[in-house]
Amino acid sequence: MTDTVVRIGTRSSELALRQARLVAAQLAECGVASELITYTTIGDRILDRPLNAIGEKGLFTAELEADLIAGRTDCAVHSLKDLPTSDPEGLSIVALLEREDPRDALVTAPGVVARSLHDLPHGARVGTSSLRRRAQLRALRPDFEVLELRGNVGTRLRKIDEGQVDAALLAAAGLNRLGLGDRIVALLDPPLWIGAPGQGAIAVQARTHDAPMTAILRTLDHAPTRWAITAERSLLAALEGGCQVPIGAAMMHGPDGAVLHGVIASIDGTEVVRGSIAVDRASPHAAGLALAAQLCEHGGLRILAALRS
Repeated sequence: MTDTVVRIGTRSSELALRQARLVAAQLAECGVASELITYTTIGDRILDRPLNAIGEKGLFTAELEADLIAGRTDCAVHSLKDLPTSDPEGLSIVALLEREDPRDALVTAPGVVARSLHDLPHGARVGTSSLRRRAQLRALRPDFEVLELRGNVGTRLRKIDEGQVDAALLAAAGLNRLGLGDRIVALLDPPLWIGAPGQGAIAVQARTHDAPMTAILRTLDHAPTRWAITAERSLLAALEGGCQVPIGAAMMHGPDGAVLHGVIASIDGTEVVRGSIAVDRASPHAAGLALAAQLCEHGGLRILAALRS
């Protein structure tokens, strides 16, 4: 038990609040009280432009991080996939909650009968705000009309239900946390489809030198989640990829052990490089680096160079 009241910074969307409340609930189980301080980020405010047209980093995190650094909050809760692989000076990820389903999910509009991407009709309009999803959609089904679909989960589901698109791709984790898992028509599995590095994980960020707060928050860390995500994010860091670059990474567990899958794709889907590597329990970081090198050797470096030019 402690008399400390932890001030938790969070975005104000319903999904972000659900995630922050998970942190608050786990703190309460440890006898620690907390309060939520909400923010509307630049990524939440600008909805009429694609994410990659707004900027590269901090679209959903900058305001929270600024107040955390300034001491106006004690920690910040993020969807890990929104965070760059390098921490801002003075901040670090001190806890990762147990990961939800890391896969992407297919959601369809009323009247559209499909149980997979391949079941969607020729020329179907599919919505997403992710370049990674856009690239993989175009690679698998060049006939699709891929449309920009921005907004929080509720807004995107409303647009689907209104028929603005025939289907859309969303993170399964977000739908499940909001109690909307029944909207999922199909889950997209590696190695054919690869999600974002760190997808499904909730990150708790704190000031690096705040030892008392770090000690409290580290009790929430889920070791298996951190292990898997270390591999995925080391691949992303080695490729110097942000959330607006078509790079995917997914850790899968099978009868022969853990395997890390990765993909680099051009935005139009005409070039796709895939790879996989077995992951040693003692060195997930090394596995991410090795797979990044493998992808680059087989054409990924050329794709990335073209994207950056």
